[in-house]
Amino acid sequence: MATVAELFEKMPGQFQADKAGDMNAVILFDLSGEGGGQWSVSIADGKCGVTQGAADSPKSTVRMDAGDYHDMITGKLNPMMAFMSGKVKVEGDLNTVMKFQQIFGM
Repeated sequence: MATVAELFEKMPGQFQADKAGDMNAVILFDLSGEGGGQWSVSIADGKCGVTQGAADSPKSTVRMDAGDYHDMITGKLNPMMAFMSGKVKVEGDLNTVMKFQQIFGM
């Protein structure tokens, strides 16, 4: 089973540039619990970059448990259900997070 860190490392390879269009944003993932941490995902100029740690001024911040994040990325947890049930909290621009899901086929 891949760790949360490994899932973030694989993210640029799953990036669908054709769906990103002219998106230019940084999303901070702040994950709690075992295997958690902070990762900043930047999308700009048709490219995706991932760095461990917090970004200076993210457009959106997604807060959730690392285990729930893992389940969401691996298809065991529906992103919309996780959001509706309060397992996912979004600060900032919700539309950016919704577009992010489309770009990565979640």
